Amino acid sequence: MHSTDIAHARTPEPATGDRRRWFALAIVMTAAFMDLVDVTIVNIAVPSIQRDEGATFSQIQWITAGYALAFAAGLVTGGRLGDTHGRKRVFLVGIGGFTVASALCGLAVNPEMLVASRILQGAMAALMVPQVLSIVHATFPAHERGKVFGLFGAIVGLGAVSGPLLGALLTEGNLFGLEWRPIFLINLPVGVAALVLGSRFITESKAPRALKLDLPGVALVTLALLMLLYPLTRGRELGWPVWGYVSMAGALVVFAALVAYERAKGARDGSPLIELSLFRVKSFAAGIAVQTVFGVGLGVFFLVWTLYMQIGLGWSALRAGLTGVPFSVAVSVAAGMSVQQLVPRFGRKVLQAGALVMAAGVLIYLAEAERYGLGITSWQMALPLVVMGAGMGLIVAPLTDAVLSEVPREHAGSASGLINTVQQMGHALGLGLVSVVFFGVIDERLAPAEVGPAFVDGFTHALGWVAAVLGAIFLLMFALPKRPAQHVEGAADAEEAPVAGEKEPELVP
Repeated sequence: MHSTDIAHARTPEPATGDRRRWFALAIVMTAAFMDLVDVTIVNIAVPSIQRDEGATFSQIQWITAGYALAFAAGLVTGGRLGDTHGRKRVFLVGIGGFTVASALCGLAVNPEMLVASRILQGAMAALMVPQVLSIVHATFPAHERGKVFGLFGAIVGLGAVSGPLLGALLTEGNLFGLEWRPIFLINLPVGVAALVLGSRFITESKAPRALKLDLPGVALVTLALLMLLYPLTRGRELGWPVWGYVSMAGALVVFAALVAYERAKGARDGSPLIELSLFRVKSFAAGIAVQTVFGVGLGVFFLVWTLYMQIGLGWSALRAGLTGVPFSVAVSVAAGMSVQQLVPRFGRKVLQAGALVMAAGVLIYLAEAERYGLGITSWQMALPLVVMGAGMGLIVAPLTDAVLSEVPREHAGSASGLINTVQQMGHALGLGLVSVVFFGVIDERLAPAEVGPAFVDGFTHALGWVAAVLGAIFLLMFALPKRPAQHVEGAADAEEAPVAGEKEPELVP
């Protein structure tokens, strides 16, 4: 019997008659929605921030990458803090801190303060987000969780669709003359309401035996990523100095030190930040590579796409936001079809088809951007965006299940946390690479008439890189199990294994 099975046997099922659990669900879903929207809402406002605050392009990258990096570095630790100190308590600290950080972002007086506030916001999201599914596990009995996870999927889809539109409306609306600032300030009333209601309606829960924190592991991961990302984002502005190459090479040394430390910690107390034994499972190791590389591709595309439309083509934030609607709708529709109808029949081939379809959409977009230049219209972008969105939808929904399907159940929590972490790390790395694949082909000093053509060239160059990334993902997917939906004996069960921690939640009266 697995250790999680023992936990199941002695953990009382949450009561089905308590109506408060639906209020608790609404509160944690709101928090998840805030995080999802916050990522996409900022992208659409980036050109306005750059114009109004005089931010450099490397600062623009850090406004987005700083959030992703802090979020990635803190995810596993955030989950373990919830397991140890109570998920309700850590969730409330996270949402309170997220609200304060949002206020600091909205009140930022210069780009440096905005970058620092975004890093704080990402760190607070890392406390808040891992508790969401753990609280669901603690609050709802097993037979109701399918319905709840369906709602969660709908919230994810809604966040993807509404983020860019909400960002565009708030930026264009220029409420009270605040320009881009309402995209952050809108979190204040939502966060305060979630804090007040969460303290009343969420039931406290802890893990029976929580894993210990691994702060040295977090420090090593963060240091390695900073040593890699900082030279990437600043290198072009500084003329690619020697120290930048030394720092990036040193990052590999720090990663090696991390592996050695994690191996020793695992042998010592069984609670490393990264469970290295998971990488002996071929499908998991390949899936982690897919998640990381996919995050890189998305990080590059979304920032470059926004800059291309608003600075290169001179479109308003609202027009750019509306142009992205076909993409978001296609992602949501394809995601629903892939999980419910396609993957049960065709397995891994669905994910590989998604990579090829998305790459095809990228190449169609590249051809249209070169053909129409500055005269391209929103409706001409609709076809490649729908194709790209359909491809992405085929990948994102079933990918986590494919990666976890051969992971032993006792490591399901660690594996899930690691999947989310590497995707965010990949996203941060992709944002850092924008300096190379986009700004690297644009001259630093451009006359106003040269900006548009230069950004079109930069966009098509970046799209070529994104297509190559998707080709790499297609090849990596051959190592995933052919039938990811059919779990092997003793493998991770997505319905039963808590995402943030190792053990089934235990209710605390």
